[in-house]
Amino acid sequence: MDFMQVLMMALGSLAALVVLRLLYVWNTRVRPLEPSLELEWAADCEHLTTATVEGTKITFHNVRDFTWRTTKDRDENWADEVPVDLNDLKDVWFMVDHFHSLKGLAHTYLTFEFGDGTCLSFSFESRREKGERYHPWDGLWRAYELYLLVGFERDVTGLRTHGRGNKDYMFRAATPPEKNKELLMGMIQKLNDLAVNPEWYHSLFTTCNTSIVQIVNQVTPGRIPFLWRNFLPGYTPKAAYKLKLVEDWGGFEATLEKARIDQKSQDWDGVQDYSAMLRSFLPAPNQGGDAAPSNDHG
Repeated sequence: MDFMQVLMMALGSLAALVVLRLLYVWNTRVRPLEPSLELEWAADCEHLTTATVEGTKITFHNVRDFTWRTTKDRDENWADEVPVDLNDLKDVWFMVDHFHSLKGLAHTYLTFEFGDGTCLSFSFESRREKGERYHPWDGLWRAYELYLLVGFERDVTGLRTHGRGNKDYMFRAATPPEKNKELLMGMIQKLNDLAVNPEWYHSLFTTCNTSIVQIVNQVTPGRIPFLWRNFLPGYTPKAAYKLKLVEDWGGFEATLEKARIDQKSQDWDGVQDYSAMLRSFLPAPNQGGDAAPSNDHG
């Protein structure tokens, strides 16, 4: 037996020991853990949003309404009640926030726009305790509860463009109005369920993007197939374009260019309505060109 064979056997044995150790830790220390609602939470995820529905009338409770200058310099506020009408739902926007130089790393969320100008963003995130920082590795081991943040667009998008200086994109969903309503109601159902039945966040399988995919597929089974891009949200704009989930504004590259909003957001004067300002730079509905091809699901 030569040296390379001995080395490969040793490495194989070491790998097997590491796997066995990880399985032991998972089954004895991680798996028994239960998610909680009763902890001292960080200020930006302190409250859980819930919603009451009476016919088409919806009232959201505890909607985040922070004003961000930097991540530490901010005005904190939570709106007790935000009423909207389901029949007044105008558009759904798919938001992509690139927070890292690695292209695949990004955060995705949805913004629901209503005819009266109200724009509420729904963002699946990790819920952190006071003094706790997020790390993807910790998110693999039940360190964080799953949190569905509902906040005003000026808060949720402004945090990323103003507070963090990220590269952000805003795509109008190309879905029928009735499906948009069902999507909102699916989000509300998840919102109210998490308020009584907490779940674990997971850095791979229960993330911002996989949680959106799950609800979209509940509304329309199979609408988003199993894609590797689902686990790397930075690549989702191309997948969404090919699947005709977002409007085509003149080809993919042109759509991507027109959808970029971070600089426009940073130039906001603080006086004009923030959501109206963002949309003033975006194409009007169905004005972007032909539908995108959808034969490539890779």
